[in-house]
Amino acid sequence: MMSLASSLFDSNMPSCHARVKVNSARCDTFLPVYARKLKVDTVIAGARRPAPLDWLDSFCMRNFTGSAEFDDTLPTADGSLEAGLRVDPARLAAAMSEWFTKRGKGNGRPVVVEIHECRESLPPA
Repeated sequence: MMSLASSLFDSNMPSCHARVKVNSARCDTFLPVYARKLKVDTVIAGARRPAPLDWLDSFCMRNFTGSAEFDDTLPTADGSLEAGLRVDPARLAAAMSEWFTKRGKGNGRPVVVEIHECRESLPPA
């Protein structure tokens, strides 16, 4: 099943270079949504991998922390999301770690989330 995020983004772009697809009468245009591109990894029992898109979608769409600080987040691919400038990556990582662990994403083991800002610039549109 295609998620909302994956239906809006160009899947050919590298994970830190997601752009929103805007259809017009003349052509498709890809625009960045938020100012920052973040790389999101999970570590479970020492194994590191990009956070699955469906986990990121679940957290960002159904965030039960009650904190508006995470409203400006948009998952774009496995291990990748865009975020506004108000989002503190360290607080986001801690909240995701707790949320994923409570929902059993680590199969009984704690889920540690590490978030790093992508340093690459977006290619020209």
